[in-house]
Amino acid sequence: MAAPHLKHTFANIHALRGGKPELGDLALSDYHLVFRFPPESLTAADPNLKKSVKQVWFAFHIISQCTLRPTPPSSGVPSSIRIRFRDFTYVSFNFADDKEAREAFEFIKTRTCKLGSIDKLLAFSYRPPSNSPESKINGWDLYDVRAEFRRQGISDKSRELGWRISTINKDYSFSPTYPALLIVPSKISDATLKYAASYRSRQRIPVLTYRHPVNNCTITRCSQPLPGISFKRNIQDESLVSACFSASTEFAGGASPDMPVESPPPSTVDLMIESENTDASMSDIQKAEDELTVGGTILYDEKTGKRLIYGAQQQNLIVDARPVINSYAMQAIGYGTENMEHYKFAKKEYLNIDNIHVMRESLEKVISAIKDADVSPFPPNKELLAKSKWLKHISGILSGSALIAQRVGIQHSNVLIHCSDGWDRTGQLSALSQLMLDPYYRTLEGFIVLVEKDWLSFGHMFHLRSGHLSHEDWFTVDGDALAGTAVKPGENDGRADHFENAIAGAKRFWSKKTASGKEAVTDADGTPFETGVEPAVAENMATRPKDISPVFHQFLDATYQLLRQHPTRFEFNERFLRRLHYHVYSCQYGTFLFNNERQRHEARLQERTRSVWAYFLSRRSEFTNEQYDATVDDHVRGCERIIFPRCDDVRWWHQLFNRTDDEMNGDLNALAATAERVAAYQQASSSSELSGPVDSGTPDANSNPSSSRAPSRTSVSPTRSPQPPGLAATAAGGSVLAGVESAHEVLTPGTRSPAPVNRNAAAGDPTSTFAALQERISGLSLGKAMFGGGIGGSTGRSSIGGTGSDSGRNSQNELVEQEMRSMD
Repeated sequence: MAAPHLKHTFANIHALRGGKPELGDLALSDYHLVFRFPPESLTAADPNLKKSVKQVWFAFHIISQCTLRPTPPSSGVPSSIRIRFRDFTYVSFNFADDKEAREAFEFIKTRTCKLGSIDKLLAFSYRPPSNSPESKINGWDLYDVRAEFRRQGISDKSRELGWRISTINKDYSFSPTYPALLIVPSKISDATLKYAASYRSRQRIPVLTYRHPVNNCTITRCSQPLPGISFKRNIQDESLVSACFSASTEFAGGASPDMPVESPPPSTVDLMIESENTDASMSDIQKAEDELTVGGTILYDEKTGKRLIYGAQQQNLIVDARPVINSYAMQAIGYGTENMEHYKFAKKEYLNIDNIHVMRESLEKVISAIKDADVSPFPPNKELLAKSKWLKHISGILSGSALIAQRVGIQHSNVLIHCSDGWDRTGQLSALSQLMLDPYYRTLEGFIVLVEKDWLSFGHMFHLRSGHLSHEDWFTVDGDALAGTAVKPGENDGRADHFENAIAGAKRFWSKKTASGKEAVTDADGTPFETGVEPAVAENMATRPKDISPVFHQFLDATYQLLRQHPTRFEFNERFLRRLHYHVYSCQYGTFLFNNERQRHEARLQERTRSVWAYFLSRRSEFTNEQYDATVDDHVRGCERIIFPRCDDVRWWHQLFNRTDDEMNGDLNALAATAERVAAYQQASSSSELSGPVDSGTPDANSNPSSSRAPSRTSVSPTRSPQPPGLAATAAGGSVLAGVESAHEVLTPGTRSPAPVNRNAAAGDPTSTFAALQERISGLSLGKAMFGGGIGGSTGRSSIGGTGSDSGRNSQNELVEQEMRSMD
């Protein structure tokens, strides 16, 4: 990047990070704070120092909190500016001259939260060097919605698969926060879509986001319905959801590709027909669902004589990401959740994922635990980390996503996902479940397509959730410092005002109307949000602190957990996720600006800004995972198409928080190591108690089909998160799809021989067995793990069902990258 036009330069400033001071010069430009060390005063006297000059760049837009601590000259204590950045970098700059400190503080504040317009952000002036690799890549061309769904097998010429591409929203008038092209069931007309839209919040109707390439099952997404306290229903919405769930069944059941889409087969009922008789219409819908499920091919089980119908054993699911009480509480203000009496072709599942306010407060507690990283070298406050419940939230999101992936990939069912407005928790669940299901999304280009499709295109409000224009409340002056005291670890430095938070919460609770007097609807279970047409691009873009929430951050954190647990299944590395988190807030690129596709189109971002994907693709080697194995084979352990998380093996993303693994995860790693030793002891005890061969036809209480495998950590965790069926076998080292139908077996049901169950029999001299057991117990070193012995700097996780060696953990420690953000 070209050298900036510097506005102010302050010489001989002490920068404090991790309690370690560094003397240098502080330069301020329109968009960056640049710290260069050693200072020019030293390099001028010693020319040899010029070769060792370094500089660190900080973008103003990633400032999350900036506090000025002025001190009187007579105190002998330097004035300071403490800054917390969105990438969890903490720096304190000490000024000998109080006037310089105030001048720097006001300049940073003006260039951060007083821009007044979004087009004054860095993205609209940034251009990479003309001869750089980045300048030769147009990242805006990477995502093509038609090409992506063509990859999934859906196009204008393949309507026989049950889906079509609708242009009803081509001018964004149908649903302003939805993409221009919508994938909907072939048998549902645009006229039906218009009637169904009135029953979904912000007209975000159920549309397709993913079709499984093997079993044709789907993931669809939408917003909450609007039954209200009168329990209203909408026939068109019920028809649309029914068609979403039956499209794959119709294809698998043998529907003729030559059959006109406008005229359903005689054996089905046209779901687009509107009837004045509500009961009769619903009866027709149920009949249509049954007919579509049966299809044209009739098969029978040879043993039971019962009819075998593909899809008849499906457990189609409507997923409401919210807590149950939140969903029902929304009915009081005209919203709510589906009445399953009218959606009998599916079941409902509540995931109890908390709203944006709970998640924001959780992250604030994490920040409180590490907020002294500039002035103190000490580790984070473990008690505050635990109270934040951050890992619990990440585990809950992963568990819900695994449920969806399991229903689609294992049980061959269809899933519809929604939360409140369908752009926060819905995006998390939809994207993560696809990441588990499809190896393509685990490549670098595939992950970029996933973010473009399920986050940017479907309208996650990056501008609102990220606060790109900052807020004046983030800039404070600490009056206590005028007494001449220096900042100390644990002191209130203006970063958290609990009284203000309490008042804001009370206002949120009692607010019934917005400041303008317009009726307010609820976003994320209770946040006032104006109704009506979406505001124009240039209007109402000011940052509202109560709307900021780490929703996309949590998605990246959950992706990190999958990458950490399955290190060979991802083409990209941890640093890619970390830099992506950085650029969500840096405003250097136009990719994450504004709230939806319509606003980006109207702002002409593709013409006026650069895409962040060019940055990553031009530096592919920096973000490539060296352990990546592209092999996909469902019959080979570790190479399966589907991956699942181990929800009880969630760890702090310590690299993102600029901490070591031992500082953030030391206690968790120690507990895990102890659990593994206990599991090994239990395994040894179970094996030694077997006194003879086990009859192959009679199950034994002590027999274990996977006893020859390494013990699973999930089997001994006292507080294990819920996991989908089949996950225990995966954790124990088995294939995710072991015992599951192949594509051919699914689409062509037939007789399959059950896999033989292998049981281990133990027999021998009791004395030798006891001696062996005693030797194993002596090697466990249970007590050492309890008090940290032998674990120390352990950072690693074990492979599936196994325990990593200490040498492997230490080597991983050495490879941990603690980088300060530099602008290339």
